[in-house]
Amino acid sequence: MTDGLDGVVAASTILSDVDGAAGRLVIRGRSLDELAGRTSVEEATALLFDGFFDDRPSGGEWRAHLGQARHAVFAEVAALDERLIRHGPLEAVRALVARLADGEDLATALRLVAAPAVFLPSYLRLRAGHAPVAPDASLGHAADVMRMLRGQPASSVEAAALETYLVTVCDHGLNASTFAARVVASTQAGLTSAVLAGLGALKGPLHGGAPGPVLTMLNDIGEAGDARAWLEAALARGERLMGFGHRIYRVRDPRADALKRALATLGVEAGRLAQAEQVEAAALAVLKDHKPGRRLETNVEFYTAVLLDALGFPADSLTCVFAMGRSVGWLAHAREQATSGRLIRPQSRYVGPAS
Repeated sequence: MTDGLDGVVAASTILSDVDGAAGRLVIRGRSLDELAGRTSVEEATALLFDGFFDDRPSGGEWRAHLGQARHAVFAEVAALDERLIRHGPLEAVRALVARLADGEDLATALRLVAAPAVFLPSYLRLRAGHAPVAPDASLGHAADVMRMLRGQPASSVEAAALETYLVTVCDHGLNASTFAARVVASTQAGLTSAVLAGLGALKGPLHGGAPGPVLTMLNDIGEAGDARAWLEAALARGERLMGFGHRIYRVRDPRADALKRALATLGVEAGRLAQAEQVEAAALAVLKDHKPGRRLETNVEFYTAVLLDALGFPADSLTCVFAMGRSVGWLAHAREQATSGRLIRPQSRYVGPAS
């Protein structure tokens, strides 16, 4: 038995392949380099959902269908009362997702893709004292998210940067949240239940909760003015350097480079990018000195934090933005699991006292 299921194959999938040794990610037969910055959220959704729904629309209809789904779920924003707004963004988004009916059809799946994209901007605006902005079903998914967040259209460069992020994180093997979604799907509970399981797992700081602390680290280092000294002190306190190291990758996470390229397109943030590059170089050097037997390279969370901060998302909301992208993968895995009809039921080894 392996604690943590390291090396255990728990599912066969056609959805994505994570090659940790080579630092390569393949999604439905296409490399990340082919997809990131070249593929829309709607196209990525069509790619991952292919073959899992009977009522699949033709290629040109995905944008309209996802836009209609955003419009449909906006009705649930009325439930964002003062009590929910006092909770964190993920807790509020999770509560609103729980209001959506379970189902296995495409309409249910698209509403679940749309849900975090609509609920998070609405929550953030209400928390800031502004009225939520209704979706515009005619827009592309990423452009509409930015518009709902700001109350006015974003530039095409900003919308493209968010789109690159959402596509980059749409699926990534059998990570903790995807596995949680597949376990729930294997019970035939429904797609909403599977997504709620994914959200619960994503919340943890060892999974989707890392970008916020990365942003805190970058801000603290910026105030201190000496990256290496700050990083050395953090390691001396026994702290982890968030944004570095990965359970699977033994080389640089390819998603980090995709997001760094997207960040570079936002010219007004050149200073922030330069600071991030300096901190990254210092962190890699410090980690090499302190942990010479381990390969701890830059992971996706590092440049996620910088990119989403540049786009105007608060630090405590970054896990929810992660959910906007990853929900597509959760849903595809849930449908793939459901087609097998097999309940996921591993064994445990009892190590407690004998009776």
